[in-house]
Amino acid sequence: MQHPYMEVDVFSQGAFSGNPVAVIADADALSTAQMQRIAAWINFSETTFLCAPTTPGADYRVRIFTPVEEFPFAGHPTLGAAAAYAHLSGTTGDLVQECGIGKVVVRRQGERFAFATPPLQREGELSPQELAQACEFVGIAPQEVTAHGWVDNGPGWCLLQLADAPSVRALCPSFTGDLKVGVVGMTGAADPTAPLYEVRAFTPTFEDPVTGSFNGGAAQFLRARQLVPASYTVAQGGSVGRNGRVYIDDDGTDIWVGGTATVRVRGTLDSGQV
Repeated sequence: MQHPYMEVDVFSQGAFSGNPVAVIADADALSTAQMQRIAAWINFSETTFLCAPTTPGADYRVRIFTPVEEFPFAGHPTLGAAAAYAHLSGTTGDLVQECGIGKVVVRRQGERFAFATPPLQREGELSPQELAQACEFVGIAPQEVTAHGWVDNGPGWCLLQLADAPSVRALCPSFTGDLKVGVVGMTGAADPTAPLYEVRAFTPTFEDPVTGSFNGGAAQFLRARQLVPASYTVAQGGSVGRNGRVYIDDDGTDIWVGGTATVRVRGTLDSGQV
C-alpha cells in the first residue's frame, strides 16, 4: 500500500529548529500492530496516522504513536497532523481533529497552528513519593521545587516549577523511574514579546525538544495560580540544540497552544510488507 508521507517541523523558529513529527495519510487499512511497527521503525518521538473521521463534525481522525505506545492525545503531533492534512486537502481554515480523547479544534493563521487544550485527565499535587521520584529524575532536591502537580492531558505529564529559567537550564536528568516530567521556570524578561517561561520536558528515555501537550497542561496549571497573563510565549529546546517557541493564548473559554508547523519532507511510504 502506498501512503502520502510527510515530516513536519513543529514549534520551529526556522528550518529544523522545532520538533519533527512523521505523518502518514490514507492509513485506515493499517492495523494497530502495523502502525506501532511503523512508528518504531521511523523512531521519532511520535508518528501520526491520518484516517477518515468517525465522529460527526470532525475533518479527520488521527492516531498518535511513540516507538513503544499509542497516545490518546499529544500536542506537537496534533499540530503536525493538522498541517499535513491542510497541505493534502487544500484546506485553509480551522480544523476539527478526532483522536483518542475526542474532538480537538485546531485553528490556523498562515503557517501557525494552535489547538484548544483539552481538559486534564489527571491533576492535583504529586504525592510525596511522586515528588521525590520526579526530583531524583531531574537531579534536584524537593526543596528546590516551588510548586508541583499533575498536568496530564493524555501523555501522562507531571510538572515541577523552579525558581527561574537558569535553574531549568542547569538540570542534569538521571532518567530514573517511569514518570514523564516537565519543568518550568520564569525567564524574568521585561519584553512582553520575549519568552516568559523556559520549559524542559523529559520522558523516561529522552528529553523532548518542544512539547505541546505539556505546555498546554502547564498553561492550565499556571493560569489557575494567576502566574501568567492571558497571552505569553514559552522557550523550549535550547538544551538539545533546538530553538522552539510555543505561543499560549487564553481567550476566556479555551487555552490555545500554538506554533509554526512547516512541512519539510514530502514523499510516499510503502506499507505493503508490514
